[in-house]
Amino acid sequence: MKMQSNFLCALTLFMTASFGMLQAQEEKVTTEFGVKGGFNMSNLYQSEADDNNVIYGFNAGVYATLPISDFIAIQPEILYTTKGAELDYNNAFVDGNAKFKLNYIEVPLLVRVNITKNFNVHAGGYASYLVSSKVTGDGDINFDEAIDTDDLNKFDAGLSAGVGVDFNPISVGLRYNYGLTTVGKERTVAGTTYTFPDAKNSNLTLYLSYKLN
Repeated sequence: MKMQSNFLCALTLFMTASFGMLQAQEEKVTTEFGVKGGFNMSNLYQSEADDNNVIYGFNAGVYATLPISDFIAIQPEILYTTKGAELDYNNAFVDGNAKFKLNYIEVPLLVRVNITKNFNVHAGGYASYLVSSKVTGDGDINFDEAIDTDDLNKFDAGLSAGVGVDFNPISVGLRYNYGLTTVGKERTVAGTTYTFPDAKNSNLTLYLSYKLN
């Protein structure tokens, strides 16, 4: 099953479960500043994002909501977020798993639309900077090695879309990030040009935010 399909299913369930708690729109969007954090499900994809080789992680940071009309706002965020992928292997020689971990400072820039007082949808893009990476392994062979970020593409960018439910001052939400930039760098060896790893980030996150003002 594709990661996008999982997101759509989760989004439908999330909206259905939340619908009974929503109130009619009575208040305008207001300026907000807050903190947020969440649980990540991430992997890497080449041609199509799927739910294979998922690695679990987290995100944490700050956000602002800046109204541009009664029900629409721009929402910038600054987050520390973990991404990557996990691979299980089992052959005649060894078995175990390896985790490829990527840690980013991420800046989403979203357009948020309040459908009701308590329910919003948001979409936009993000840009990220790779601050650290490593590969770890458990099984017949154990290892924990840092990867020089100069060997990878330090910048990542992609598309974001999600939903949120507000229970002032706490909000919960679900968001999917679809990477458009390859994680690996392009290299030329013996006249042959290749990119390794030739894959892009895919990330589904469940988050909790707290309004400070």
